[in-house]
Amino acid sequence: MEMLQKLGRRPVVLTAPAFALLLAVLGIPVVQLFLTSLNAPAFSLSNYQGFFEQTSNVRVLFQTIKISVVTTAICLIIGYPTAYLIVTASKHVRVALIVLVLIPWLTSGLVRTYAWVVILGDHGLINNLLLNLGLISSPLPLIYNRLAVYIGMVHIMLPIMILPLLSVMQGIDTSLVAAARSMGARPFTAFQRVFLPLSLPGVRSGSLLVFVVCLGFYVTPQALGGLGDAMLSTFIVSQVRTSFNLAPTAAAAFILLAIAVVVLSMFGLDVSGSHSRAAQATQKSWSSRVHSFAALTRFLKDLAAPYRAKRWTVQLYSAGSASRLSTIAGAVFVILVVAYLLFPGLIIVVMSFSGGPGLEFPPSSLSLKWYRAFLGDPSWTGAFWNSIQIAVAVAILSTIIGTVAAYGINRTSPRVRAVQTMAILAPITLPVVVVGIATYFGLLKLGLMGTMAGLVLAHSTGAIAYVVVIVLATLANFDQRLEQAAQSMRAAPLQVFMRVTLPLILPGIIGGAVFAFIGSFDEVVITSLVSGFAMQTLPLKMLENISQEIEPTIAAVGSMLTLLPVLWLIILYATWWRSKARARPV
Repeated sequence: MEMLQKLGRRPVVLTAPAFALLLAVLGIPVVQLFLTSLNAPAFSLSNYQGFFEQTSNVRVLFQTIKISVVTTAICLIIGYPTAYLIVTASKHVRVALIVLVLIPWLTSGLVRTYAWVVILGDHGLINNLLLNLGLISSPLPLIYNRLAVYIGMVHIMLPIMILPLLSVMQGIDTSLVAAARSMGARPFTAFQRVFLPLSLPGVRSGSLLVFVVCLGFYVTPQALGGLGDAMLSTFIVSQVRTSFNLAPTAAAAFILLAIAVVVLSMFGLDVSGSHSRAAQATQKSWSSRVHSFAALTRFLKDLAAPYRAKRWTVQLYSAGSASRLSTIAGAVFVILVVAYLLFPGLIIVVMSFSGGPGLEFPPSSLSLKWYRAFLGDPSWTGAFWNSIQIAVAVAILSTIIGTVAAYGINRTSPRVRAVQTMAILAPITLPVVVVGIATYFGLLKLGLMGTMAGLVLAHSTGAIAYVVVIVLATLANFDQRLEQAAQSMRAAPLQVFMRVTLPLILPGIIGGAVFAFIGSFDEVVITSLVSGFAMQTLPLKMLENISQEIEPTIAAVGSMLTLLPVLWLIILYATWWRSKARARPV
């Protein structure tokens, strides 16, 4: 017992289970897959050379990068002002808007893709509306093209851009902007010179996350795009399913991985550092890169200084007539963005109650027939039950291992903490199709392909990352003096953790478990690769339905998965409220 307590005091021991699972399922298979791409032990670059010798492969690669860059740019253009307007809103409005952004983020990506198929299809909502109004004589080509791909991908990725921006913007001291205004700076100048530089860490984190995730997009381009809109992930998945030669597929996967690693190494994604350090590093990096341009800008502004001083004196006590117009414009902009995020889900919910022979909006009659069809179809209920079992097992396993790992990482030095955190976050910061290929290779070696245990291990690599991030954020606000006080009362380390630490970080643990469950329940790319067609989950059943024929039953499934995030938010809020009430006497 005494030896166990001594080992428990060493942070490395606490992180060992997480890294052991990560190495067995993902780390070692990645190395083996890389050696396979090099034709080990002969070691040659023939697979990479063969990839670039085919013009179609190069075209798909550049197309993947272009789609990812454009999607990231659109998300930043829409997401930055949205996050800024949310942060500057009143407290109650801000909380409500954050919840409205979280709901689509927690909703299944498959459901949101399916919603856009219903909206943009030849017989979808928009074309039917235009046909009924007599504005068009034949359906518009709104789907199976690049525009539809951008609409669907931006809809899915926009919350991922907004949330990091919100996290950084909420930590900015607004008194700095007020001080700039008091010195005579106009609103835009105060924003440009004070607020914007401090928010650049959020821009960097959000853009990197969106770009890297877009590199591995598979379902949305396949469902909404045409033959000329295929991405490299589609090529990789098709190669795995149709070819027994893994070497060319491994080379394609590592080319995609190399792009992600180069981008991450160039800009850096420091999720373990504090906001202040990130802000300082970003300001230093940007100031060094644009030093000459900034000097020229300052020179021109100095020339215009007398004019600006005279204009500020004239306008100092003038009424702010433009403030009301800008407030209205900002409110309209936020409403449009929130409607864009929520409208597809609401369409699915309404259409699921249609009583007609097919999907229609608005429904001519109301009925629960599609919900009854779902409950009466063994293929749907069986897939749903498989997903529930796998997600529960993943949530339990990843919560235990991830919480212990987060506790150990929190006790290490800052430099070691950064390395360990980035290693654990690899499954969710790298393109998902690359993680899927490596996991497929690893489970194939372990003999767990097509088994529930294999799926649980495959999903847990990413779920542990969610748990570690959330629990680390909770531990960052934990007062370690409470543990020291308990230790001074001769409490054993295990007693200190169970009686002091665990109750106070319980909201973070429950939040991590919820996100681990959601991530597993909604996972489709890795599942499609490692299930081996032996075990069908609900996302795989939905993907099969979307790819082959859209039956109305999927609307009922999509409706339930759309309303499910509301339940998650209620659970998280109830947990937070109880923890706040428990901590109030302390």
